[in-house]
Amino acid sequence: MSSAPKAKVTVILANLGTPDAPTVPAVRAFLKQFLSDQRVIEIPKPIWQLILRLFILPFRPKRVAHAYASVWQQDSPMREILFEQVQAVQQHLTAQYPEFDLQVVPAMTYGNPGIQQTLAQLSEQQPDHVILFPLFPQYSATSTAPLYDAFAKWIPQQRNLPGISIIRDYYQHPLFIQALAQSVRDYQAVHGQPEKLLMSFHGIPQPYADKGDPYADRCRVSAQLLANALGLQEDQWAISFQSRFGKQEWVKPYTDALLAEWAKQSVKSVQVLSPAFSADCLETLEELAIENATLFREAGGGSYAYIPALNNRADHLQLLNSLLQANLDALKHTLAH
Repeated sequence: MSSAPKAKVTVILANLGTPDAPTVPAVRAFLKQFLSDQRVIEIPKPIWQLILRLFILPFRPKRVAHAYASVWQQDSPMREILFEQVQAVQQHLTAQYPEFDLQVVPAMTYGNPGIQQTLAQLSEQQPDHVILFPLFPQYSATSTAPLYDAFAKWIPQQRNLPGISIIRDYYQHPLFIQALAQSVRDYQAVHGQPEKLLMSFHGIPQPYADKGDPYADRCRVSAQLLANALGLQEDQWAISFQSRFGKQEWVKPYTDALLAEWAKQSVKSVQVLSPAFSADCLETLEELAIENATLFREAGGGSYAYIPALNNRADHLQLLNSLLQANLDALKHTLAH
């Protein structure tokens, strides 16, 4: 007697996105897609599209492509790391859950492999359940929500819908805080302790936070928990927000302004990490590690160092697997044949 087929489960590990190449045309195509999303830019569409096409896309891609070229290896760092994370998680979960036909796949909100392509493949493969895991530790309507939107567009086109789970975020998960703390300890075991540890997060416009985006508050919780785990006094660390764009006010304090202030105060050494990123990318490797180092030193500051993102650290992969296992354990009772 033949056994029933295994229930099919697809896990989507999703990150923000990256251009296909460090070239002006590839960066322009990526920025056009990214900056056209009204979750990212809330200016009325006709006005924004005019600004985007006349003032941003003709000029910005050249500078951004040059920045990408400075961090590009075989591929974009973010995509390389995402593929490695997918492979590691697939290997671990396949061994843990032999009762499922389990597939772990990568996706990007913008660029390739695009979330739309991934969802189109789901339509063909007909999984019994899908787990969407946005790799953003702190939920934001500007980063996590566009993945929800992609599912919202896909769902009405499906007749035989799978079960769907979404891991919203994990900003205060004990394994997340432990992994961050250990990454700092590991770095400092080699490079020594700085006068100041700066936890710099990607910024969002202040009006987005005022309208209810919980991102900045979640960042503050992550930062405080990390400071507690490291046993830091208040004067040994700070939180800030980087990557402003446009003229409006963003969530404060600003990373560049705080570094300039510390330089004036003759702070001798700063180490920076960004607990907002599950993978190193242009923003961490170029803006945080290079651009801000130059700014700090030129303003009169001392030594400056960037502590890498969690990337493929074993303790980070343990966190990702743990969050997924909680979902898969629940499915054992409803899906296993």
